[in-house]
Amino acid sequence: MEQKRVVITGIGTINPLGKNVEEYFSALEAGVSGAAPVAQFDASKCKTQFACEVKGYNGTDYFDRKEVKRLDRYLQFALISSDEAMADAHFEEGSFDRSRAGVIWGSGIGGIKSLQDEVVEFAGFDGTPHFSPFYILKMIPNMASGHISIRHGLCGPSYGTVSACSSSTHAIISAVDQIRLGRADVMIAGGSEAAVCESGLGGFNSMMALSTRNDSPQTASRPYDAGRDGFVIGEGGAALVLEEYGHAVARGAKIYAEVVGGGVSADAYHVTSPHPEGVGAKASIEAALRDAGIGPEVVDYVNTHGTSTPAGDLPELKAIMDIFGDHAYKMNISSTKSMTGHLLGGAGAVEALALILAVKRGVVPPTINVEQLDEAIDPRLNLTLGKAQYRTVRYALSNTFGFGGQNATIIIKRYEE
Repeated sequence: MEQKRVVITGIGTINPLGKNVEEYFSALEAGVSGAAPVAQFDASKCKTQFACEVKGYNGTDYFDRKEVKRLDRYLQFALISSDEAMADAHFEEGSFDRSRAGVIWGSGIGGIKSLQDEVVEFAGFDGTPHFSPFYILKMIPNMASGHISIRHGLCGPSYGTVSACSSSTHAIISAVDQIRLGRADVMIAGGSEAAVCESGLGGFNSMMALSTRNDSPQTASRPYDAGRDGFVIGEGGAALVLEEYGHAVARGAKIYAEVVGGGVSADAYHVTSPHPEGVGAKASIEAALRDAGIGPEVVDYVNTHGTSTPAGDLPELKAIMDIFGDHAYKMNISSTKSMTGHLLGGAGAVEALALILAVKRGVVPPTINVEQLDEAIDPRLNLTLGKAQYRTVRYALSNTFGFGGQNATIIIKRYEE
């Protein structure tokens, strides 16, 4: 039986480069850095004092004051991005069966700021439990899918995915599977994160995972640069409306692109470090290629996980070289985390939108901030350094790898009737 086709009919985002898709796309094309000194709290005592925050964000611009109190920041980002995506999909009343529409949403950490605030407040009492009735509901990572499904009346498959930095890519793959298996016609998939807080920065600093380039935040996220010293934490979210092809065509939907492949794997190696030979990355990419039914020679663009960590960047490039061989020199490769920072569980969804920019508009976003290429990297690779490049992109691939060695890869194809 022929496999069902799954297309993207709506997109939305709020992230460090923009509060909607067009702002985000414009900043990606221009090679803008989203990093700046932390604005949400006084970070002067932190080792890292900067982040990629959503600039000028105020929850009351989107929600009433009661809602703001009941929604952790990661939940707000989930609702904002999914609202934009649903509006963009232009569903008319009665154009889809809500019992066959669902939500799968990824978040690696969930409401960490709400958890932090509640525990700090509790510590100031005599030990008697004293917590907000919204505490648990603001904290747990599955609540984003719950809120989105309630908001849009979607009664089909609904749950959260938690796999650290692969969470939203796993969400997209899982949502595609629901449609392919005939369990749904329409799915909202994506992810969000809001871990720019004292415990977020402090926790990653204690692991020595973050850049400490406090004198130059905008250049701190520098994948593949010889002087990279860690990732830059980011926040925000992104959503895709996924739809069975025939369903989308029947209602006259505009179609951005087609999701043709998804691959998952585990390093089974270390809780934080990827396998040095890129074993898990290679398995994930190969699985996605098999799922898409294509050979590596047709892929035009790879958006790498590329977090700007000394241990992480090289194994992924090794996996790419092993799989693509000489074709690796013909592709464009870039890391948009050089601009957005690392959105953790929200990264995969935000980077999926970068693939749409590439296949829909022929714009390959750059890798910025590379001043001196790591000598271990083959200089013949086109890492799209400094400036966006323009070319026809038929197939684009994105990798996301999470703590625990949990890997996910998606392949998006330019839409063809």
